[in-house]
Amino acid sequence: MAKAAAMSVVVTAALVIVLVATATAMMVAAQCDAGQLVVCAPAILGGAMPTASCCSKLREQEQQGCFCEYLRNPAYAGYINSQTARGAIAACNVTLPQCS
Repeated sequence: MAKAAAMSVVVTAALVIVLVATATAMMVAAQCDAGQLVVCAPAILGGAMPTASCCSKLREQEQQGCFCEYLRNPAYAGYINSQTARGAIAACNVTLPQCS
């Protein structure tokens, strides 16, 4: 009886850990919205000097860990890897992470 109760506690604890980890991952993914970078379009697409609002959005995306997600996504990777995007990112003192 004691073993069954102990096993139940262990299983419940493991389930809680999995649920918290999943919820955290979903929250991070929900925060990564490439649409928020529309203010950076002139800098990323045309090579213009990034605005303060663009730099702010780039920093937010950096802090939320979004760049690796974008670099892994074929729809966004070309933009992030472009010379103009890298120039805008550097001008805002944002660092692209090394993604595995």
